[in-house]
Amino acid sequence: MGEPQVENQLNISFEEEVNMANNSTSWREKYKRWIEIGFNAVLILVCLSAATLLGELYYREGGKSTWMNSLVQMVGFPILFPILLLKKREENRDEEHMHKNTINSNNKNPSVWMFLSVYVFLGLLLGGSCILNAVGLLHLPVSTFSLISASQLGFNALFSFFLNSQKITTYIANSIILLTISSILLVFQPDDSSSNDSSKGKGYVLIGFICTLFGSAGYALLLSATERIFRNVMKKRTLKEVMSVVIWQSFFATCAILIGLFASGEWRWIKTEMNEYKLGKVSYVMTLVWNALAWQIYTIGLLSLIMKVSALFANVITALSVPLIPVLALIFFDEKMSGVKVISMILAIWGFLSYGYQQYLDEVKLKTELSKAKEEAQVSLVETGLNHRAN
Repeated sequence: MGEPQVENQLNISFEEEVNMANNSTSWREKYKRWIEIGFNAVLILVCLSAATLLGELYYREGGKSTWMNSLVQMVGFPILFPILLLKKREENRDEEHMHKNTINSNNKNPSVWMFLSVYVFLGLLLGGSCILNAVGLLHLPVSTFSLISASQLGFNALFSFFLNSQKITTYIANSIILLTISSILLVFQPDDSSSNDSSKGKGYVLIGFICTLFGSAGYALLLSATERIFRNVMKKRTLKEVMSVVIWQSFFATCAILIGLFASGEWRWIKTEMNEYKLGKVSYVMTLVWNALAWQIYTIGLLSLIMKVSALFANVITALSVPLIPVLALIFFDEKMSGVKVISMILAIWGFLSYGYQQYLDEVKLKTELSKAKEEAQVSLVETGLNHRAN
C-alpha cells in the first residue's frame, strides 16, 4: 500500500518542479522578448519620423543636393563601432568555452569572400534605395512621400514569398492590393502648393512618385534579403552579427554615394549651400548630423526586429509611420491634407490592419503549436524521471 502512495507523491512532486521551472522561464522570456520588441518599435517610429522630417527640412530651407541627403542616411555608421567592439569582447569569452566543441563540428563558417560579397550587395542595394528616396522627397511633399513609401510593406510581402517562403494569405493579399491602390491614388491628386520649390509640375511629381516607389521596393528587397542571409549565411542572430551587417552595408553604401557625390560635381556646391541655408550654418550642420544619427538608430531597431521576429514584422512597424508622418508634416510644415491624401491614408491604414490581423492569427497558431509541444515535452520528461527513479 505504501509504495503506490510514495510513487504518486514522487510523480506530483516531479511534475510540480517541472511546471514551476517551465512557467518561470517562459514568463521571463516572454515579457523580456516583448519589451525588447516594443522598445525597438518605438525607436523605429520616432527615428524614422524624425529622419524624414529632417530630410524635408533640409530641402525646404535651401538644401538642393540629393547626394548629400542620401549620404546622411549612411554616413553615421562609425558611431556603432564602440558597441560592436564591446559586444565582441563579451562573446569572445563565451567562444573560448565552446572552442573545443566547435573544433569537432562539421559546420564550416562562411569564408571572408562570402561575407564581403554579402556586404557589398547589401551596401549597393541600400545606397541605391537611399538615392531614390532622396530624389522622391525632393519632388514630393513629405506627407505624399510617406504614403507612397507605405508600399514597401506590399513589396516586402512579395519578396519574402520568393526569398523566405512566406505565405501570402488572403489578408496579406488584401494588404498588398490596398497599399498599391493607396499609392496610385496619389498620382492623381491636385498640385500641392505646400510642397518644396523643386516640385514644379506633374512631371516632377511623377518623377518623385516613380523614384519613391522604386526606392521602397529596393528597401523591401534589402530587408527580405537580410533575413535570408541571417538564416543561410550568418547561421546565428546575435547582436554582433546585426551590428556587423549595419556597419558594413552602411560602409559600402557610403562609398557608393560618395563616388556619386564627387562624380556629379555636387561637392562643389556644399560650401555655397551652407552659406545660403536659410536657418544659418550651424543649423545646416546640425540638421545633417541629427539626420544621420536618426537614420542609424532607425536601422539598428529595424534589423533588431528582423533578428527577433521577421522582415515582414519589421515592415509592419515601419508602416505605422504612415498616419504619423503626414500629421507631423501638417503640424511642422503646414502641409495641406487633400481629400485624395485622406483616402490614401485610410486605404494604407486598412492595408496595415489587414496585415496586422494576419500577424495576430500567425501568433495564435504559433502559441498553440508551442503549447502542444511543451505539453508533450513535459509528459516525456515526467516519464523519463519516473523511469530513472524506479531504476
